[in-house]
Amino acid sequence: MTVDPRTELSDFLRSRRARLSPDDVGLPQYGRARRVPGLRREELAQLAGVSVAYYTRLEQGNGRNVSTEVLDSIARALRLTDAERDYLGNLTSSKRPKKKAATRTMVRPALRHLLDSIGVPAYISGRRTDILAWNPMAEALFGDWGELEPRDRNWARLIFLRPRYQELFVNWEAKAADIVAFLRSDAACCIDDPEMAALVGELSLKSDLFRQLWAAHEVKDKSFGTKVVRHPLVGELTLSYEALAMPAEPGMFLNTYHAEPGSPSAEGLQLLANWGTDASRSVTTKA
Repeated sequence: MTVDPRTELSDFLRSRRARLSPDDVGLPQYGRARRVPGLRREELAQLAGVSVAYYTRLEQGNGRNVSTEVLDSIARALRLTDAERDYLGNLTSSKRPKKKAATRTMVRPALRHLLDSIGVPAYISGRRTDILAWNPMAEALFGDWGELEPRDRNWARLIFLRPRYQELFVNWEAKAADIVAFLRSDAACCIDDPEMAALVGELSLKSDLFRQLWAAHEVKDKSFGTKVVRHPLVGELTLSYEALAMPAEPGMFLNTYHAEPGSPSAEGLQLLANWGTDASRSVTTKA
């Protein structure tokens, strides 16, 4: 499934316009009945300070030669988040990366040593939600990723195609939605990436939920939050996560999970650390 930037731009703008009502932006509701949800094109153009014809061309996928000022005005009118504004900018950029070779990013030895020195579950992720390296604590929490083929060390494939991971996350639907939103953000940066196209195509064929979430055009940046993990040995763990961008390694993130000191979840993590590989075997990653 090839990601077409013109189609992506058109669908994204339509979806963002559809989620706004006149009441949301302080416009009066009058005139003919609305046949579809959301603002009309002329209303959005008015809010953004551009002509209806100009906005129509943009929503039809013609994003060439659009100035930053115009994109900012449209982003404000659509009430885009920072992540969505970046996504819009990537879709309209004339300086997209060249086609990437179908290889996984290598992790420097120093970064692997850093992972081993961190006393909480930690791993390095790359483009397309690939899992590139991890420490023993991450293995104890999430299972032995080393048993998987390299192409399967990927959060999107794990969440949508392996039932054990649907059991591992208490609210796995939220995790699934986050994964798709991250993929969307990456897709705009890697329009010509054959691995991205293959991944989206595979998941679209194999998962109804993935197709639904992909069609929603939600976009998010990796940042921080809380997840509840249901581990087969220690039960439910409430964990805070941080996704730290690595400026020297574009597209890479250092991801850590930790529990509130003195909490039952912290005690559970300590038990996993003590059990080591025995804990990782309890999370079946071959299903």
